[in-house]
Amino acid sequence: MTAAPRRQRAEASGREGERAAALWMQAKGWRKLAERVKTPRGEIDLVMKRGGTVAFIEVKFRRKADDLDHAIDEYRLRRVAGAVECVAHEYAGEGDDISIDVILLAPRRLPRHIVNAWQP
Repeated sequence: MTAAPRRQRAEASGREGERAAALWMQAKGWRKLAERVKTPRGEIDLVMKRGGTVAFIEVKFRRKADDLDHAIDEYRLRRVAGAVECVAHEYAGEGDDISIDVILLAPRRLPRHIVNAWQP
C-alpha cells in the first residue's frame, strides 16, 4: 500500500473523530464556534464555547485504545498553543477563560476529555 491511500484513510478517520468529538462536547452543553482553524503556526481541530470558557481542542483518534496513551505529547501541544495565540482574540472576548484541551477517541470507548492539557 502506498503512502497516499494510507494518508487519505488517516485524514478521513481524523475528520470523523473531530465530528464525534464535537457532537460529544455539544451533548455536554458546549457550542461549536469553529473547526479545522488554520493558522500560520498550525491547525486547531475544534473551537468550542460554554459559558465564559472557550476551549481550543486537539482531537486524536486511534484505532486501538492502547495507542491513545501516546497520541499527544508536548511537541503537539506546543504547536496547538502557538496556533491558539494566533486566533484566540477572534473567539474569546474580554473576561472569557481560554483552555487548550485534548479529546482522545477510539472505537467502542467513551471519549476522554483532558481539560487544560497545556498550561505553559
